[in-house]
Amino acid sequence: MKVDGEKKDHKVFMYALSTCVWCKRTKQFLKDSAVAHEYVDVDLEDPENKRKIEKDLARRGCYSYPALVIDGEKLIVGFKIDEMKEALGL
Repeated sequence: MKVDGEKKDHKVFMYALSTCVWCKRTKQFLKDSAVAHEYVDVDLEDPENKRKIEKDLARRGCYSYPALVIDGEKLIVGFKIDEMKEALGL
């Protein structure tokens, strides 16, 4: 899912769960901060896509949500406002 925003300095992708409170807070933080981003609710994907996503996350050493990938390199796991602000230049 793509979410438009005024701030497009970074490529931001979030792996989330549709039922996760911290994932919802992270989505809201990005939206409130006007950061353009994309996300996928992993639990709503079909089994094949879900396995691919989980394999990609495991390759990055990530086993929890939300998982925010910034510019394809920086990984922030969990709802960490200070880290997100710093990585996004907010």
